Amino acid sequence: MMMARFIPVSSCQFRFSCRELPPSSSALNPRRFEVSRRRFPIKCSSSESDDGVDLVSINSSTYSWFTGLGGIGMLDTAYLTYLKLTGSDAFCPVGGGTCGDVLNSDYALVFGVPLPVIGFVMYGLVTALSAQLAEGNLPFGVSKTNGRFALFAATTTMASASAYFLYILSTKLSGSSCLYCLVSAFLSFTLFFLAVKDVKMQEIQQVVGLQICLALIVVASLTASYSTAQPIPSSSGDIELPYYSTEITTSSSPYAIALAKHLNSVGAKMYGAFWCSHCLEQKEMFGREAAKLLNYVECFPEGYKKGTKIFKACSDVGIEGFPTWMINGQVLSGEVELAELAEMSGFSLDQAKPLQ
Repeated sequence: MMMARFIPVSSCQFRFSCRELPPSSSALNPRRFEVSRRRFPIKCSSSESDDGVDLVSINSSTYSWFTGLGGIGMLDTAYLTYLKLTGSDAFCPVGGGTCGDVLNSDYALVFGVPLPVIGFVMYGLVTALSAQLAEGNLPFGVSKTNGRFALFAATTTMASASAYFLYILSTKLSGSSCLYCLVSAFLSFTLFFLAVKDVKMQEIQQVVGLQICLALIVVASLTASYSTAQPIPSSSGDIELPYYSTEITTSSSPYAIALAKHLNSVGAKMYGAFWCSHCLEQKEMFGREAAKLLNYVECFPEGYKKGTKIFKACSDVGIEGFPTWMINGQVLSGEVELAELAEMSGFSLDQAKPLQ
């Protein structure tokens, strides 16, 4: 199958000089002419790429940014997927409301599929496409033009979805915060702007039309999926919690007691809040006896309500979530295994032997 293509030609000049030849004996050719001088200075230019007309022409150096940011997005959404599937959370933020509240809400599912899983697939698509485009070797015979178009469509879809989710987070889930969700939204917007910055000016109207169509499809799909979703009933900022003590139900092992004494001796501190479930779980790892030996700092000793300031000892060291460990100048956030605490503080098994 043959295909014809037309290339615009500019600044072309043609000059001819002809002379008449003597008539031949043939009646069919009474007069003949010969071109004696020929001059064809032709200058040709084409606005097309080797594989067709591009709506989006992305600079080759930009692909490395797509690949890097896409990889970070995959790590972020992979962690959110883990939190969603296990029903766990990283730590308790100072203002209350966690990623777990967001991920366990009805808005964390799109037509029954976990939202972080969809995000992981989209970031994976962007990463794979950009890596293949950088090498110029797309699978299944896909042209570079179609590959760039798919990359632009993917980033537009992700940015539209992120904008919609930020709206949901600020209206339906206003009592919760999720740093990892915000990181994902930032990455989506950054990828979108990287794609848009290389759009050709003469194609801007077609690109804007495509963006509007994709955004409308995304918003309509998410709205349909969330039509029966229930918002979190109350904002954590409106909750008033009087201070209460928590009960530790596990007993301490000799190893945990020895480790707690060692942590206290080296000046290690655990910062927490009475309402934080992860702080309680961290204490449960030590047990009743060992937990009493820890240098524990309560960041809301007077209770918690809207406008309550965090305890000065906690704000002075920049506590952002609970529990937070400060050991030998190093910061550990979230629940930490006893073995890791021992390694960070320089605790050895020999120190626990006398107590066994």
